[in-house]
Amino acid sequence: MLRILSLLMLAWLAGCATARPDSSEVVTETFRVPSLDPGITLYVRNRHLAGAERFAPERVVLYVHGATFPSETMFDIDLPGGSWMENAARRGFDAYSVDIRGYGRSTRPAAMSQPPADNPPFAGADDAVRDIAAVVAFISKRRAVARISLVGWSMGTTFMGKYAAEHPANVGKLVLYAPVWHEPGLRAPPYSGAYRTGTREQIRPFNTAGIPKDRVAEISPADWYDKWWQGNLATDPEGASRNPPVIRSPNGVMRDLNESWAKGKPTYDAAAVRAPTLLIMGEWDVITPPEQGLALFKRLTGARERRVIVLSEGSHSMGVEKNRMHLIREVQNFLEE
Repeated sequence: MLRILSLLMLAWLAGCATARPDSSEVVTETFRVPSLDPGITLYVRNRHLAGAERFAPERVVLYVHGATFPSETMFDIDLPGGSWMENAARRGFDAYSVDIRGYGRSTRPAAMSQPPADNPPFAGADDAVRDIAAVVAFISKRRAVARISLVGWSMGTTFMGKYAAEHPANVGKLVLYAPVWHEPGLRAPPYSGAYRTGTREQIRPFNTAGIPKDRVAEISPADWYDKWWQGNLATDPEGASRNPPVIRSPNGVMRDLNESWAKGKPTYDAAAVRAPTLLIMGEWDVITPPEQGLALFKRLTGARERRVIVLSEGSHSMGVEKNRMHLIREVQNFLEE
């Protein structure tokens, strides 16, 4: 009996050891992955512990950005507490992020160097899912796993939700942070053509939307914003070279809002999602209010498990705010269950 108890205690301690953050070096690898469409190459970042090469499927995760900014500046920016992907890597995860075509360091089509009105919008949900499919296939082959977990932010939740609905066998768990689920009547902000631009001053109000005015400096410190903004510019040298510097973002998501969501036709079938799903948002989110997450929750009828978490004192951009670690830990807890 004592021997059995000793073995059980050792097994329990081993389990605790794997759950605690590892002090080993976290390495960064980058890849250029061909999309399913010719001429499009996708920028993929990977963070994992040095020396780790084999991972269980439930320890592999892919992150994707929203409508405007690349994945790097939400999921792999070094703010207090460490980057989101670094935290996942220290927990023993193989963490990846991808920039959809037209974003960040992925292929910027020639249309983005021309006046926006000269070309139609691109990089909506259909294009995004083709890019995600290529990256999931790349990761699955690299790590010899049949499925991985997915995390999307904002409009990226429509990308990941659509992929999960159309490829249920490839998805372990699904996390939708600040999920989009608009009811009929919504229209996109005014836009024209293939892409839009935003300056530092134009984007700051979006970045702090919903935060009480007297707490903006506390919740979203100016020096954090400056670091985040410079990180965005670093992924868009052409936009950064303009006067004033801008971030360029494809308008495919705006077309999705106007031509699908505003007409009561979501870009994906929520009932077709099968993976355990977490919907998580901040109480101050006025871009995708918590009510949208609750509306989506009711439609995820095919998911084996689904839950909603609303975090206090966080906005749409909570991942780069003071309380960012609350968000990161809750997502990590769900992925590790």
